[in-house]
Amino acid sequence: MGVTLVTPLLADTSRQARAGAGYDRAGFTLDFDSEQAQCPQGKTSTCWNAVTQRGSDAIVIKFAAGTCRPCPVREQCTRSTSPKYGRQLTVPPRGVHHAQQTARATQNTTDWRARYALRAGVEGTIRQGVAVTGMRRARYRGLPKTRLEHVYSAVALNLIRLDAYWNGHTLDRTRTSHLARLDLTLAA
Repeated sequence: MGVTLVTPLLADTSRQARAGAGYDRAGFTLDFDSEQAQCPQGKTSTCWNAVTQRGSDAIVIKFAAGTCRPCPVREQCTRSTSPKYGRQLTVPPRGVHHAQQTARATQNTTDWRARYALRAGVEGTIRQGVAVTGMRRARYRGLPKTRLEHVYSAVALNLIRLDAYWNGHTLDRTRTSHLARLDLTLAA
């Protein structure tokens, strides 16, 4: 298709990844061909199920309780206290999983950051257009009128930016939290 998405991927939000200690999803070796996963301690999963969760495909991988219960590093892997359950992982299908791994590896490079800086500038322009001119919804029906509205919106944004440039004003108004505003008023 030729479409490349340039966006940062969210980090792993599992308990283990948030704590920075223990075995998060990246610590497991996945073999999509044999439909098995291997934990960092070398144990193999017992169950591999393709499911649909919240409208998207996923794979639920389970390890046997008999494997996880006697493990010496069990606390770093799972909090399950039930004797029936071991560690469980939920991963996306093969194509999505490999695309995510590749994207996470490249988003730390300087080339990716330079491309994302361009995208961030475009998103800032779109945000300004939505906030100033309300361009998400056309006021008129018909392509000629809608096109004219978009041209007027672009002209308005250019005039706002030229005015800010000529007068030395910054366009980015950063949000000030309620606590910071209160601190500023108390300091004055």
